[in-house]
Amino acid sequence: MPRPERVLDQVLRGASDSNIRFSDLRALLLRLGFSERVKGSHHILWKDGVDEILNIQPKGSKAKPYQVKQVRHVILKYGLGGRSDV
Repeated sequence: MPRPERVLDQVLRGASDSNIRFSDLRALLLRLGFSERVKGSHHILWKDGVDEILNIQPKGSKAKPYQVKQVRHVILKYGLGGRSDV
């Protein structure tokens, strides 16, 4: 599994949204302090202080590109992903 800093960098660059592994995206969100509930293939993630609730699902072993974009938006909007967060 890639280091969390590398996954965060991939998500923030936005150049390879369709090539982010689902397990890496999920691990990144958990490391950033999100809580998770799973219902079927839906992974619902939330965090205190973040208004948005993220609902991510795998497409094979990859994350869905539009969901990677949603994650990027939340990370940038709330200033998550600083070196102390990851």
